[in-house]
Amino acid sequence: MAAIGALVAALASSDAVGQRVGGNPINIANKIAPWVVQHTSYGQQAEFFVVLADRADLSEAASLQTKAEKGRFVYQTLSEKAQRTQRPILQWLRERHIEYQSFYIVNAILVKGTRQIADALAARPDVARVEGNPLIHNNFPEPDPADQTPSQSTSGERPATIEPGVAYTHAPDVWAQGFTGQGIVVASADTGVRWTHNALKPHYRGWDGTNADHDYNWHDSIHDSVGNPCGNDSPEPCDDQAHGTHTTGTMVGDDGAGNQIGMAPGAKWIGCRNMDANVGTPARYIECMQWFLAPTRIGGGDPDPTKAPDITNNSWECPPSEGCSFDTLQAAVESQAAAGIMMMSAAQNSGPGCSTVQNPPGIYEATYSVGALNTGTDTIAGFSSRGPVTADGSNRIKPDITAPGTGTRSCTNASDTSYANFSGTSMATPHISGAMALLWSAHSNLKHQLTASRDALNNTAVFISSTDCGDAGPPNNVYGWGRVDILAAVNSIPIQSGLLYGSTGGLHDAGGGRLWLIDIANQSASLIGDTGFDRLGAITFDSKGTLYGVSGASAVQGTLMTIDPTNGTPSVIGLLSDPNAAVDGLRFNSQGVLYGGSFNNSTGFGELLTIDPSNGNVLSSLTLAGSGNSFCPGIAFDSLDTLYGSRGNSSGHTEDLDLIDQVTGVLTPVGPMEVVISDIVFAADGTLYGSSPTGDLYSIDPATGVKTLLFNTGIAQLSGLAVAPGAPTPTPTPTPTATVTPTPTTTPIVTPTVTPTATPSATPTVTPSATPTASPTATPRVTPRPRPTPFPRPTPP
Repeated sequence: MAAIGALVAALASSDAVGQRVGGNPINIANKIAPWVVQHTSYGQQAEFFVVLADRADLSEAASLQTKAEKGRFVYQTLSEKAQRTQRPILQWLRERHIEYQSFYIVNAILVKGTRQIADALAARPDVARVEGNPLIHNNFPEPDPADQTPSQSTSGERPATIEPGVAYTHAPDVWAQGFTGQGIVVASADTGVRWTHNALKPHYRGWDGTNADHDYNWHDSIHDSVGNPCGNDSPEPCDDQAHGTHTTGTMVGDDGAGNQIGMAPGAKWIGCRNMDANVGTPARYIECMQWFLAPTRIGGGDPDPTKAPDITNNSWECPPSEGCSFDTLQAAVESQAAAGIMMMSAAQNSGPGCSTVQNPPGIYEATYSVGALNTGTDTIAGFSSRGPVTADGSNRIKPDITAPGTGTRSCTNASDTSYANFSGTSMATPHISGAMALLWSAHSNLKHQLTASRDALNNTAVFISSTDCGDAGPPNNVYGWGRVDILAAVNSIPIQSGLLYGSTGGLHDAGGGRLWLIDIANQSASLIGDTGFDRLGAITFDSKGTLYGVSGASAVQGTLMTIDPTNGTPSVIGLLSDPNAAVDGLRFNSQGVLYGGSFNNSTGFGELLTIDPSNGNVLSSLTLAGSGNSFCPGIAFDSLDTLYGSRGNSSGHTEDLDLIDQVTGVLTPVGPMEVVISDIVFAADGTLYGSSPTGDLYSIDPATGVKTLLFNTGIAQLSGLAVAPGAPTPTPTPTPTATVTPTPTTTPIVTPTVTPTATPSATPTVTPSATPTASPTATPRVTPRPRPTPFPRPTPP
């Protein structure tokens, strides 16, 4: 400390300005934030950030083609820059036994020290500034009164319908097209998550249906709390306040028993707790953003950017009024964007005045900021903050978009079956996070294209005119581009080949009976769910988006079923009426006739069946000439209803792809023997895909049979393939006519002012008593919850 005192004395003698490095004076006072000066006065210690001047250049990430490439590049570039430039400062701190925490996402070091320490570090030419780490108090909403529960059924046990906010975005119509968020990972940056809640547990990336693995799926940035019910450094997801559980539920929640509270029930979630109850700090916020960039094991080891989420939900704020500078979080936010991570942010609850979108992270260009509508209407909620942004001098238009945000019913942390209604931009934001998950599940090529993805939502939003805080727009400073319409956004882009469903054969105990989602663009596969059956040999969608499957193969009499594509839950239709039919291929032709490719266990020959999809009755059978016992009957119709079949390579047969004459049953070989093809399917763009039992996925030239290995999915016993039906090609949308919105004088302003405690102060308005559905066993569940009828789709208001 003597050396520090000498340095400070020298600085004081020159008014803290005269020290020169290379002939240039350093004004230390201008480099230290006022909060740090205030909280280190009179010998006090405080936490502050030492922000280095040298920042990594991430511009090259924009030219990289996949999210995985972007993530690895950003992580490596930031890490290498921090390691190299922070080394001398870290050594200086260690030598003086000063507490610190290094961050690479912002190239900064969190230090706990005195004003003398702050002055000494600010004097260094490699330090850009010294920022505070204040406690940030977020005022979260309390549960609404029970009479504001629009979706509550008369029984009070569970809602009678899908939640109104979810329905108003037209998310159920996107589900009906087969897109529920599959293959997308959303992240909660909040008060934590009650991961065991019935509406959340099935959607947690760390839960496989039997065991929990919190590595790479959960992080706790609370290290110094006193008396918090979750403690510090919680090794599993925990919510100390309810806010984080509620927002996560609006993104993905669905308990399978009627509580359809989430926008994207097919997506997976992970989480990071960045608030101690409702209290955050810049360090906590940044630590979670860094963890999202490259998730780690519990304890912080082995960071892996390939496990980063696609979308982060941020229903919190960091106000300058409490010591958080307008640019404190900017570098971290922009680093996430460079890595292809979409960061959603609440526009805050300081309305109805103009320029009340005033706090990070909602003010930034790199965040997609969300305002709140009175649910079920196109009127802005009184508490929803307005633009333009003046805090950073940008006059930026905010919010970007609006979504339902009042009376939002979702899950809470009180129990595994508790629900409550909250209001706030915190509730609107996860509607948009879930909407983006739906867009990306339908159009996986957009996953890392943040600008194009935002444009898709903006350009299809229902425009609502307002001159309250500037021009009428679009966009404007009250509604942004307008009210989100996710159905219109999905339908505005032609469906591209990129997502397949896969099923597994073999015994259930050995991995059979599972439903998978295969992402071709990102060369990955994710488990959707478990049907509970052995040998799920074939799957197919009809034109309305219903997924059919058949189990049994050559071992037992086949069972025809429908399968929920969001979670793998089966609904049994019936046994196939022919007990000898081992169906391993299933396809509808363009006329809606269901065909089955079958091996007859009695005759030893392949057959082409037609099957009644309502009851499993075999309506006709055609023996396939020359098929012998080598027929492994995957089948596929092209756009002209030409029928192709796949077969194995046993008994001397050298072909693995055939043209099938649907009248005579004659097989015409296409191409030479190369590999065993277990199933084939044509995508909407005409690409023929084939799978092998070892998990390989191929594209196949239907004219020559030449196969191109795309990648190995990692799915053992991959047996069936299916392509979800594409969205209809939308008609050109005329320029929207502005909707003049009346001033909502009859709607009270619901500005949350009470700071909630760790235990919710109001009993959740709806507490279903239903227990969660048991995990599938060899006896499958028969009746899944009803899903929305796909056609006709309602006309968007």
